[in-house]
Order: sequence, then structure tokens, then C-alpha cells
Amino acid sequence: MGQTNAEKASLAGQVAVVTGSTQGIGGGIARKLGEHGARVLVQGLQSQRAGGEKIVQAIEAAGSQALLTTGDLRDEAHCRSIVGKARERFGRLDILVNNAGVVHRGTIEDTSTALWDEIFAVDLRAPFILCQEAVRHMKERRSGCIVNIGSVNAYCGLRKLLAYSAAKGGMMVFTKNLANYLSQYCIRVNQINPGWVLTEGEHYVEAVVEGKGENWLEDALKTRPFGRMLLPEDIANAALFFATNQLISGAVLDYEQYPFGAPIDLESPGAVVR
Repeated sequence: MGQTNAEKASLAGQVAVVTGSTQGIGGGIARKLGEHGARVLVQGLQSQRAGGEKIVQAIEAAGSQALLTTGDLRDEAHCRSIVGKARERFGRLDILVNNAGVVHRGTIEDTSTALWDEIFAVDLRAPFILCQEAVRHMKERRSGCIVNIGSVNAYCGLRKLLAYSAAKGGMMVFTKNLANYLSQYCIRVNQINPGWVLTEGEHYVEAVVEGKGENWLEDALKTRPFGRMLLPEDIANAALFFATNQLISGAVLDYEQYPFGAPIDLESPGAVVR
């Protein structure tokens, strides 16, 4: 069945901020929220401004409103300005999606202090700052939704993703602790832990950084239990669920095609360890 007008307008009148939304998962979430009636502040790096403008155009084409702001989330002042820009333009804030993240490689032997600090600044400190700013306004209305985008790497992580995995593990505790505290203000906080998602950034990492070449996807699909990669729209649908469901808080959704923590069956095509 097709969606009804009421379903399409489920976020009508609401305002969302989505960090790291000039492309990839964040872009998919921003578009999805806009398609369902939310006015969206799109945020990303200045170098990704062209992508952000396309996201804004897509949201406006769907009949909603959008605003693009660019900056580096390592900068505390930029982090603190984002919520204010959304409220100045749209008058309120209902939804905050902390999606932005950096996924630089590094083991215990080759991760520098500078790299560790950069990853934690963007992947964990920035969400903390943004939540501080969002809560100031959400608590006044006793309503609000925060969705943090983590990673299945939070449970252990690839050997070469030490700092990233540690930051995402910290985000899970942050999400649950924050949900516990903010329940007194009727503000919901949930988290999505995506697995392997096909994005522009992932294509570059696999083809160039990992040196697998332009045809890496052919081999990758052989390891996917359901025959395809996860897409940004899949994660966006989960974010929409959390944004529209009024009775769930403190939940962590592992969005992957096989259970993390399950014993590895070496004969299974899905058992390839990335």
C-alpha cells in the first residue's frame, strides 16, 4: 500500500538538525526527514558544500524547507552555533541527529595522540556539545528526539579501527545515560549502529584506501546474507522510526545483516571479517 498523506506529513511543523548530512548516511537521513515534512538544517564540511546544496535542493523539491551550514565539528564554537542557526531560521528544534564521524585507520601501534584526539573530537565530543545546546531548548517544551549514529564497531571493532571503535563504544553509554537523565523532560534519546553501508565515502575507502580497486563491490556482495549492501535510505528509515515513535528511549539498534556476537561460521559466505 502507498503512504497516506498523514504518514507523509508525520513530521510536519518539526525542525531537525542532521550533522554530517552533505552526503552518505547523513544525507539520506536529512532527505528522509524532509520528505516527511520536517524542516532540516543540513551540516557538513565546507569542502562538501556542493553535496550539501544538492541535499537542500532535494528536501525543497519534496515540499519542505532546508538550510545549509558548513564548518568543522572539531571547533567547539561551530558545534554550539548549529542549534542556534536552526532556531533562528525555523523558530524551534525538535530532532537532533548526531551523524557526523571520522573513520581514520589506526591500531594501538600506529595511532597517534593527534589522531585519537581528532576522532574523539568529532565522533564523541561534538555530539556531547550539540546535545547540550539542543537540551536547553527541548526541555522548555518538554519534548524532543535525539538520534545518535554509532557503529557496530562499538562492540569490539576491526583491529585497525581502535580509536573509532572506542569512540563509538563511548557513544552507546552516552546515549543510554542521556536517555535516562532526559526522561524527566520527555526527551527521547536513541542510537543506530549501522554495519556495512554503501556510501560515497565507503566506495573511496574500499577502492582506494584498502586498495581493492573499482570492482570491490562484486566481492563484497558475495558476503552479504541478503544479497545487497545496506544503503543510506535503510538507516534513514530507522532514524525516521525513532523520530516518529513517542514511547522508545535508550534503545540501541544494530542495523546489520547478521547478529554481532554470533559465532563465526567459516563456511558461511557472510563470515568474511573486514
